[in-house]
Amino acid sequence: MVKHGDHEYYTVEEKRLKEDTERTKYWKRWGPYLSERQWGTVREDYSANGDAWRDFSFEQSRSRAYRWGEDGIAGFSDSHALQCISFAFWNEKDDILKERLFGLSNPEGNHGESIKDVHFYVDNTPTHSYMKYLYKYPQRKFPYEELRKVNGERSRDEPEYNMIDTGIFDEDKYWDIFIETCKDTEDEEEILFRVTAYNRGPEPAPLHIIPQVWFRNTWAWGHSENKKPTIEALDEFVAKSSHYKLGERYIQLSPSPGVTSESKDIHPRQIYTDNDTNLKALYDVNNKTEFVKDAFHHHIIDEEKGVINQAKTGTKMGAWYAFDEGDGVAPGACAVVRFKFSRKLENRSIEDESGRTITDVGIDEELFDDMFELRRYEADEFYWRISPLPMTDDLRNIQRQAFAGMLWTKQFYHFVWEQWANGDPAQPPPPPERKTIRNDKWRHMHLDDILSMPDCWEYPFFAAWDTAFHCIPLAMIDPEFAKKQLDVLTREWYMHPNGQIPAYEWNFGDVNPPVHAWATFRVFKIERKMYGREDLDFLERVFQKLLLNFTWWVNRKDSDGNNVFEGGFLGLDNIGIFNRSEPLPTGGTLEQADSTGWMAFYSLNMLNIALELAKHRRIYEDIASKFFEHFIFISDAMTYRNGNEQQSLWDDKDGFYYDAISYGGPHSHKMPVRSLVGLIPLYATSTLEPELIKKFPSFKKRVDWFVEHRADIAERNLSSLTKRGKGDRMLLALVNKDRLKRILQKMLDEDEFLSPYGIRSLSKYHKDHPYSMDVNGVEYKVDYVPGDSNSALFGGNSNWRGPIWLCVNFLLIESLLRFHMFYGNDLKVECPTGSGEYMHLGHVAEELQHRLQHIFARDDDGRRACNAGIDMLDRNANWRELVFFHEFFHGDSGQGLGASHQTGWTGLVAKLIHDTGVNCRLPQTPRTPGTAAFEYFDDVWSRSNKPKPFMSRRHSTRSIDARSDFVADDDERQKDDEKVLEYVNRRLKRAMSISGKSETFDQDDEEFEGQLEEK
Repeated sequence: MVKHGDHEYYTVEEKRLKEDTERTKYWKRWGPYLSERQWGTVREDYSANGDAWRDFSFEQSRSRAYRWGEDGIAGFSDSHALQCISFAFWNEKDDILKERLFGLSNPEGNHGESIKDVHFYVDNTPTHSYMKYLYKYPQRKFPYEELRKVNGERSRDEPEYNMIDTGIFDEDKYWDIFIETCKDTEDEEEILFRVTAYNRGPEPAPLHIIPQVWFRNTWAWGHSENKKPTIEALDEFVAKSSHYKLGERYIQLSPSPGVTSESKDIHPRQIYTDNDTNLKALYDVNNKTEFVKDAFHHHIIDEEKGVINQAKTGTKMGAWYAFDEGDGVAPGACAVVRFKFSRKLENRSIEDESGRTITDVGIDEELFDDMFELRRYEADEFYWRISPLPMTDDLRNIQRQAFAGMLWTKQFYHFVWEQWANGDPAQPPPPPERKTIRNDKWRHMHLDDILSMPDCWEYPFFAAWDTAFHCIPLAMIDPEFAKKQLDVLTREWYMHPNGQIPAYEWNFGDVNPPVHAWATFRVFKIERKMYGREDLDFLERVFQKLLLNFTWWVNRKDSDGNNVFEGGFLGLDNIGIFNRSEPLPTGGTLEQADSTGWMAFYSLNMLNIALELAKHRRIYEDIASKFFEHFIFISDAMTYRNGNEQQSLWDDKDGFYYDAISYGGPHSHKMPVRSLVGLIPLYATSTLEPELIKKFPSFKKRVDWFVEHRADIAERNLSSLTKRGKGDRMLLALVNKDRLKRILQKMLDEDEFLSPYGIRSLSKYHKDHPYSMDVNGVEYKVDYVPGDSNSALFGGNSNWRGPIWLCVNFLLIESLLRFHMFYGNDLKVECPTGSGEYMHLGHVAEELQHRLQHIFARDDDGRRACNAGIDMLDRNANWRELVFFHEFFHGDSGQGLGASHQTGWTGLVAKLIHDTGVNCRLPQTPRTPGTAAFEYFDDVWSRSNKPKPFMSRRHSTRSIDARSDFVADDDERQKDDEKVLEYVNRRLKRAMSISGKSETFDQDDEEFEGQLEEK
């Protein structure tokens, strides 16, 4: 929405979002909510030993009914995954249908679980009014066993063996299968599907496309309320589904053009079975139903008789389109399948294969295709409104795919502890020891929601701190969904009664960093900035629940009550020399610099929220004072006490924070590992505006008291309470100016933390200087590992000993901008260390933003760092525009590693592009003095009483040259355009300015304040 005075202008997609929020239409009732892997999950594990990977394998997935969810390729369902739609393919070479994506389980991979199929999330809108998915399907036989064998033979020191490595895509012998979905203009539950499969190879090839519609199995478990639904054929082109909750729907199929211009149309063959387990195949016992889940494999590939229901009814239906005439589809040609899923039949006549006219069925293909074009245009309009400023087409494409990935990885997540632990009435009881294997303290959990997943294949479950980062880019395009994600994790059916937020399904009781308050306030501010709305109810509701969570942290993770926190692994997996989730082999307690830094960060964000709420309810002023005190005491605790002695997590000789083992009394041992652990204290920084302090006399009185009576705390650890910075601001930070400069000296050293692609998680110093300890004859060691992990800790599929992670870099960038707001242009540091070039901290932050974008952006040779120099990915016309969003990135080369579609927190690149993409230079090119950061937090109370036109979306007007039919009056539209152009030109001038007054503030910039200037 763009707002000028009282006039609001919405794109069509924004109108849909508004209707969904107001519940006048339910645009999000149907969406891409199926997982890409339900097998191998904790929810489906009914073993005695908790080995989820072996208890439900990939081989079983085609024959065994899932209990808690469903999966599929380009899957689509209602918001409870009761009725599901996805796609299967066959190339006449494979032994099984390709109906779900393949990857290795954790025990099979040399770096843990890993998807091997190749697919991309090309496009998606927040209401899922338009979606586009690309699956690259080999024409040769799929190398299932080769992938298992080679990866199984490789060590942890070797790279993964992936599909591209097998040569299966050589000579372009594959299909580009684009799966598009769109929703009707008027009826949000009328959904159109179009599959377009291009033969990229040099020869004709056959292809079978089988759209599948089925019901999640809710009837086989013995719960009386779950009635068995049905799907039945009405005629050759129409099927009817009936569900006691969803009502009646129609699947309307269209004939497809033949493989040549002379060929007859290809008519679908409807095939039916039931979504029930094939007990005979799996366990050699009689089936409970005549027709079972894997029937389509046996019918299509094995040509078995009697495996499908000839009465054409069941709980699972397929529409089999065979493009196999002659040698198949010609090189460069395509096969197309169209069908519609709706609550009503379209009235139209069509001829069947015998020439007989069938009335009242069918699809008008021209109108059908026009609907897709209209939805695609509306999607273009919406995303241009998000970032209308000029930037390279490449960066715009990266951002668009990042947003698409965020939306494709929304997933239905279902888990009821009582039923999961005790089993179902109609099934054999689970082993009794299963109850205590994991999550036995989380008996209150009853989850049935659409959640943002880190990755729909490698991580098809929520992870609490991942979710917080997901919500930043999500808030830019769908703040309602982002707010719900943060809200739901604090609701009583998620949050433990003691206040702990669940971590992830492998261990809900594990501890993730406390980033929920930060994300909550950021989402609140992003919505206010971009959409002109203040959702104080959301802010207050989540804040109240976070009070419980904060109390849990104080009571459970500060064992000695001294404000030094233990925390455990805190999402950083293998970063420590020991497994930080287990008791230390040395004995003693691990005093964690990162845990204490996180809690100071948590306190500041709770303080900021309390002050925001205090603008409307003065009671929160007292709570703000309380969190101010919490921050002060946690800050002081960075100088922790052993007996009568004071010892610090800060090492003055090295100029860095380290973890320490406390053995009680005066005995402790500091572990000098230069890792992200020592950078996290930088996160705990915030500025208080003078106008804000004056607004709240009670809070000001408490601050003044500390300034007068506890100046000793500031001298030990805290950045100055007495000195005011630029704009008369007060700075709250764990590190003072001297420590800040010393930490940055290492952080910005290219031989330590600074990579061409961001900040490493472990200093490169440890490449030649590994740190080790000998404990009872066992050597424990930390060394620099810039790529995949060489450790089995936490499954071995992630690595925090050198690679670059966008989430932690994002917080470092924000911290640098906060410090710049206080110190202004007077504080300059050498960047990179030893280069002789000095920058203020605003420009350092911008430099990091650009380096992170360089992971994905093409350099002047056309290569993307994340593609690891693979020619096919960088050069081939059918690959080079497609972007992988990996979990983490090689500390030296920027190569993508880990999960390949983790647009969860890697989707943060969309926000970085939004903020600084307009002046982002090409990778590997020199920095020019014309670059300047211009992203601002919403912290200024008011800098001027001068009225300004309200533009509620910074960088977020509509496309400069676009036109819309939703503003009927041409004069009014022209005025809109003039205001938009004026706004964009103003932003461009600010962005590209090489000089300016550091005290100038733009009222439009509510999200982050502080004009940055060139020296």
